[in-house]
Amino acid sequence: MDYSVIVPLRFTKMKYIDAHVHLSDQQYEGYTDMLVEDAKTSDVVALVSNAMDYDSSIEALKLRQKNPELIHVALGIHPWNVNVLKEGEIEQTVKLIEDQHQKQNVVAIGEIGLDCKYESVWAQQLLVFDKMLRVAEKLELPVIIHSRGTTELIVDMLPSYSLKRVLLHWFSHPMPALAKAIEKGYFITEGPPTVYSAGIREVVANTPLTNLMTETDGPVLFRKAPFNGQTTKPSFIREVVNAIADIKQVKVQAVSDQVIKNFEVFFNIKLT
Repeated sequence: MDYSVIVPLRFTKMKYIDAHVHLSDQQYEGYTDMLVEDAKTSDVVALVSNAMDYDSSIEALKLRQKNPELIHVALGIHPWNVNVLKEGEIEQTVKLIEDQHQKQNVVAIGEIGLDCKYESVWAQQLLVFDKMLRVAEKLELPVIIHSRGTTELIVDMLPSYSLKRVLLHWFSHPMPALAKAIEKGYFITEGPPTVYSAGIREVVANTPLTNLMTETDGPVLFRKAPFNGQTTKPSFIREVVNAIADIKQVKVQAVSDQVIKNFEVFFNIKLT
C-alpha cells in the first residue's frame, strides 16, 4: 500500500479515532460507560485501549467484550511496571496475548517501551521490551511504543527486529529521531497538547499527515485550555484534529479522513 498518497477529501460525516487510551486504568474505574457514550456522541468511532500489565490486559479485554465495535485492545507490559511484576507475569502476559490473538481480540502489542526515568531497573526494562517485541514479531502484530528520553535509542534498535508496523506514542523530541522514524515508515500519535504546546505543534508540522494519528492518552489530565483539568475523554479528539488542520493549513475533513485511513492501515481494521 502506498502510504505517500493522502486520501482525497470526501464529503462524508466527520469521524475520529483515539489510537491510544488506557480505559482499564484504575482512574477510569466507574467512568467507562460515560467514556463510551461520550465517544458515540462525539463521532469517535474507535478507541484502542492500551494495557500496562497482565491485570490491565484482562480488564481491557472485558471492556472490549462489552463494546466490540468501538473498543480495540493492545496488550503488553509498560516500562513503568517492570519493577512490580509478579513472578511469572511476563510469561502469563505473553500467553494471554497469544491466546487472544487467536481469538482476534488483539490489534497491537502495547503499551511497551523504555523510560529514562527508571534507570534503576534498566536491565529489566530491556528484558521486558525485548520479550514484547519478540511476541510482536511472532504474531505479526504492530507495536505501540513509550519512549520518554529513549526515542533515539529505540529508533536505532528497532530495525534489529522484524516488525510489521511501529507507532511512537506522544512523540515530543528529539527532532532528528523524528526524521529517522518517518524515514522508516513509523507512525506518530499526538493528543491534546497539539492545541497548546509549541513543541508538539512543531512535531506535527514536521510529520507527514500520512504518518499521523490522534490520541488522548487518558486518563492523563490536561490542565490548559480548553481542557482545564476535565476528565480526559474521547471528545477531546475533535480539538486535536482541528489543531492539526490549523498547523497543516488543510481542511479539517482532510485530516479526519487521513487519520481514519492511517488507523485502518496500521491496525488492519476496517472501520464501518
